[in-house]
Amino acid sequence: MSLINEAKKYIVGGVNSPVRAFKSVGGEPPFIEKGEGAYIYDTEGNKYLDYIQSWGPLIFGHCDKTIEESICAAVSKGVSFGAPTKVEIELAKEVLDLFPHLDLIRFVNSGTEATMSAIRVARGVSGKDDIIKFEGCYHGHSDSLLVSAGSGAATFGTPSSPGVPADFTKHTLLAKYNDIESVKECFKKGNVGCVIIEPIAGNMSLVPAEKEFLQQLRELCNENGAILIFDEVMSGFRASLRGSYDIYGIEADMVTFGKVIGGGMPVGAFAGKREIMQQLSPEGPIYQAGTLSGNPVAMSAGLAMLKKLKSSPDIYKDLEAKAKKLMQGFEEISKENGIDIQTNVVGSMFGFFFNSIKPKNFDDVNKSDTKRYAKFHSEMLKRGFYFAPSAYETGFICTVMQESDIEATLEAYKEIAPGLK
Repeated sequence: MSLINEAKKYIVGGVNSPVRAFKSVGGEPPFIEKGEGAYIYDTEGNKYLDYIQSWGPLIFGHCDKTIEESICAAVSKGVSFGAPTKVEIELAKEVLDLFPHLDLIRFVNSGTEATMSAIRVARGVSGKDDIIKFEGCYHGHSDSLLVSAGSGAATFGTPSSPGVPADFTKHTLLAKYNDIESVKECFKKGNVGCVIIEPIAGNMSLVPAEKEFLQQLRELCNENGAILIFDEVMSGFRASLRGSYDIYGIEADMVTFGKVIGGGMPVGAFAGKREIMQQLSPEGPIYQAGTLSGNPVAMSAGLAMLKKLKSSPDIYKDLEAKAKKLMQGFEEISKENGIDIQTNVVGSMFGFFFNSIKPKNFDDVNKSDTKRYAKFHSEMLKRGFYFAPSAYETGFICTVMQESDIEATLEAYKEIAPGLK
């Protein structure tokens, strides 16, 4: 019996996160035994070049010695105390040192928890219940964010999952990514307390926001007394050392972090301006808590990761060069085979679409050929290249990937491309 069938006996769908089930690409997911450097190995001994890297956090690849040692040292002293530790202060200092517009931070355990908490704070501070989010941006699975579009661009969201009461989403308005007019319509329709956006969207593959759009969004929030939240759970410390801030220079009122900040351990965080964050308990009336928040193992891993990144910021140039080589190679091979493809690269993040137009928003992304992507995924997996099991996910480069790894990937794509026509 395959492991996925055995897992289905005990675990819902055989997986603990839906995308792992391979439903959108077909086939059975390999069960991973171990990771080493740029590679992962399944239980049957197959080796894969890993372009997921645990969905982003492993900038230095699997089993990085520095991070591994920091985790082991922390575990030897205890995994959790439910009490303050010094390492929380050290990581907080390292993060805030990079962002002059952020004064205070709180650590949590996941990106979902970070965005959910940031929105609660923003609503509490602004005194307004309505929020704006963007089609195609994913901010975790909290109830008010699991919404689908209504009949127009500026309609209140309806639940996109059973179990989410309509009352929980009736204060969520949906706007179109990179479309400032749709945002203006939302502000006219609702009493908006905050706007949350991925400035570098990584959940509809990779679609960066246009700088002018983000600037206009900042201005609209200022004019309407709304708090602007940048969700950088994926792009923070990944797109660049300071995420979107290094790329656009735009100051959000609050920023959410995750993934990378934990060096592979479960971590999230939200940070903001002092006058906003001081409304959070125990200093203010807005409540949020967590027994494992700031646990010393995750904090130690994050601290080791961040110190290593800050000591060698030039790695982002190398990561971006490799990502561009991969995507440019995909473009050239696709053109030779008459395949429509569009690509994006931001730092160590990359995305590609089997599409005749370059996507600017979720509507454009949905015009991509997902069946072609499914075939691409299956054929590349057979050849030992592990891409995201969904056309709507971003890929990642790690520092230990070699030029030869990129070249081998391109050779494999060259081999399968004729069959993708």
